[in-house]
Amino acid sequence: SLPQTPAGGVGGKGVGGCGAGAGSGMVNGAAVDHQDIRDGIAINTEHALVYRDGNLVSGSLEALVQHMVPTEEYYPDRAYLFAFLLSARLFIKPHELLGEVCALCEHQQNLNGEGGKERLQRFVPRLVQLLAEWTETFPYDFRDERVMCHVRSITQKVAAVDAAARQEVSALLQNLLLRLTALERYEEGLARLATEAAAEQLTQVDVTELCPSATVLAQQLTHVELERLSYIGPEEFVQAFAKESPHLETSFKDMKKTRNLESYVQWFNRLSYFVATEVCKHAKKKQRVRVVEYWIETARECFNIGNFNSLMAIIAGLNMSPISRLKKTWSKVQSAKFSILEHQMDPSSNFSSYRSTLKAAMWRSAGATDERQRIVVPFFSLLVKDLYFLNEGCSNKLPNGHINFEKFWQLAKQVTEFIAWKQVACPFEKNSRVIAFLQASPVLTENALALASFECEPPDNNPEKERYKHLKSELNAQ
Repeated sequence: SLPQTPAGGVGGKGVGGCGAGAGSGMVNGAAVDHQDIRDGIAINTEHALVYRDGNLVSGSLEALVQHMVPTEEYYPDRAYLFAFLLSARLFIKPHELLGEVCALCEHQQNLNGEGGKERLQRFVPRLVQLLAEWTETFPYDFRDERVMCHVRSITQKVAAVDAAARQEVSALLQNLLLRLTALERYEEGLARLATEAAAEQLTQVDVTELCPSATVLAQQLTHVELERLSYIGPEEFVQAFAKESPHLETSFKDMKKTRNLESYVQWFNRLSYFVATEVCKHAKKKQRVRVVEYWIETARECFNIGNFNSLMAIIAGLNMSPISRLKKTWSKVQSAKFSILEHQMDPSSNFSSYRSTLKAAMWRSAGATDERQRIVVPFFSLLVKDLYFLNEGCSNKLPNGHINFEKFWQLAKQVTEFIAWKQVACPFEKNSRVIAFLQASPVLTENALALASFECEPPDNNPEKERYKHLKSELNAQ
């Protein structure tokens, strides 16, 4: 689990040790009188940070903000910074948070006045470090001009105190610019892909002709997955939840939208429809059998690689009703391998089979020296669902009005795992033609798939006959 912030912070003048009966907590490295100790919990009523067995468990928003502000002798624990910056946005927008941090720094250090020069020179590198960690971990926060306004103000004040720190700030801003420029290029590329896919006619090119090896196709799918994963900002999980929760104290309507999480979910749906389209576009049963078996083999290779998202999308595509109803096709398919894969991804007991497999993949990844062994691409919809429930716990305040920091720790732990997965470089040779085909070739809509399925194998019961008749009349009316 994540290391947790001790009561004294990092570099603080340690009061408040571990164990039952922990002493007064430290906010921002300064001792705060507490009124009460009971059940091993130290309670600071004035600034309201609560520790249990030396770990921070709750606090008021004001105290938690104060706790992230460095001084010349104190710097917040990295795990605390990550957990707080990740989930605090449920209660305060990033530009407001940075504004409060700036105001507290000015108040404490008298940045505008003639404070002790030595003291300021000790403090400035810590402020620069805070900015560096924020830009490194949550770079997309800095797409907001209101955040950048504070950054420019910090830069000016830092430059006036310390020339070396000015160079550090310049380097971190250069690095930030590179990341945000790469993000914009990626987003423009996604928009182009969507336009191309919508404009093209259904192609007769078969994926098995373009890429005869199922192993190579699984590797190209992993390229797509890891690229798309790498652009998802950790804060997107929190902001996606906040958008759906009108009761939250903060809203993201006025912030520049980063939609990489939604784009990734759309990719899963597209891949499922792509699989179904590739099967249904063959009039001959023999060809359909070959394509179904090819996708089963690709899914098996995805499983072996640790690419569970593509695996699940392929299973979903082969289980769509226009494909699953093709009884004559399935009767010729060697489907034992498919049954094994379906069992691995069985949703019963909250996906317990998959969760065990994921744990094994994570264990393998953690000890790996070979890049191929490090790959873990989670079944993304389930990860989002798990994080959604954790977000709910983060957004609900405790009865005393405190923020539940135990929930912040839990969410941060899961998101830290996600960050490790998305940082893996894809080790396989890249085939740009195959990747372009996977992402941009047109796919059939739900109705078009149903119609194509009936043309492959005619309806064999009354509900199917009615549906076929309805679909044909709809098509003729267009």
